[in-house]
Amino acid sequence: MTISIGDKLPDATLLQMGANGPEAVELSTKTKGRKVVIFGLPGAYTGVCSTAHVPSFIRTKDALTAKGVDEVICVSVNDPFVMGAWGEATGATAAGIAMLGDADSALTKALGLDFSAPPAGLIDRSKRYALVAEDGVVTVLQVEENAGECNISAGESVVDAL
Repeated sequence: MTISIGDKLPDATLLQMGANGPEAVELSTKTKGRKVVIFGLPGAYTGVCSTAHVPSFIRTKDALTAKGVDEVICVSVNDPFVMGAWGEATGATAAGIAMLGDADSALTKALGLDFSAPPAGLIDRSKRYALVAEDGVVTVLQVEENAGECNISAGESVVDAL
């Protein structure tokens, strides 16, 4: 079942690159008592993810902060090494966007937002989405019908929804 507005986010452990290597990040710690934007996408270094989705949140980071967002988090079914390198390559890390890996797709599956496209080599990947959670409860959810599009899940659409 796909997560809906009003639902509590599932517990999940994600991974980020720290100064000494991979570090576990509890999603509940990131969301407790905070307003966060989480955007998910099919994969680091893939076309629309690199050229549209991540850049849209870099462009809108200040506008989201002005709307009371405490943190913007990018989640992809990738390992923390790839997410760390991709964050550096895109400028997302410098912009203050947390780049978290959902290496085993546990969060993505728990959200009901997983898909597979074997011809493209994408197995158990994330649909393209953006959500806002306040104290761990989803208040905005925008899921693209097609993973190759970045319209309702773009940073500008999230700013408009707030």
